[in-house]
Amino acid sequence: MTADAFGWAQWLALFGHFLMLSLLSVGGAITTAPEMHRYLVAQQGWISDAQFNASIALAQAAPGPNVLFVALMGWHVGLNAAGGVGGGMAATASALLGATVAMLGILIPSATLTWRATRWAQQNRELMAVRAFKAGMAPVVIALLLATGWLLAAADHRSAEPWRAWLLAGVAALIVWRTKLHMLWLLGFGALVGALGWV
Repeated sequence: MTADAFGWAQWLALFGHFLMLSLLSVGGAITTAPEMHRYLVAQQGWISDAQFNASIALAQAAPGPNVLFVALMGWHVGLNAAGGVGGGMAATASALLGATVAMLGILIPSATLTWRATRWAQQNRELMAVRAFKAGMAPVVIALLLATGWLLAAADHRSAEPWRAWLLAGVAALIVWRTKLHMLWLLGFGALVGALGWV
């Protein structure tokens, strides 16, 4: 992708797609990661599989909100649009624009909707419909998180023995579910296992 091929239409498409995903991100932006992958990697080819996975991994390991992976994906889109790391200041400016466009797209609708819906739900918390909605959303969030986990576990197409990655993902999910072990320990262990070439 060259800077010439990436114009205002592409920036608007990126912004519009993240606007739409924002309204679908029940349980957080991470639940829409499979659709982000489909759009950014498979359909548009704006970022690579490695950049997609690195964006999620880095944002999960860093302190702060995990929605930052969206900014990293936008950063990679902008950087790639300007020719990559060797693009100098133009690439940096394009990367910053990409991060801004992606973050505004994912934050504006969901923040507005959350603010309005929370105020309404708080005022009407005793209504049966409000309680039923909250109870009904739990399985939806779990299913979306499982879809994200599935996508990330299946991302390494180079592995000769993919069962190891699936086993690691299953053990990590079990540990998260049954213990109070901090997730940074699991991320560190996963990085070590990957660095040693076991997965």
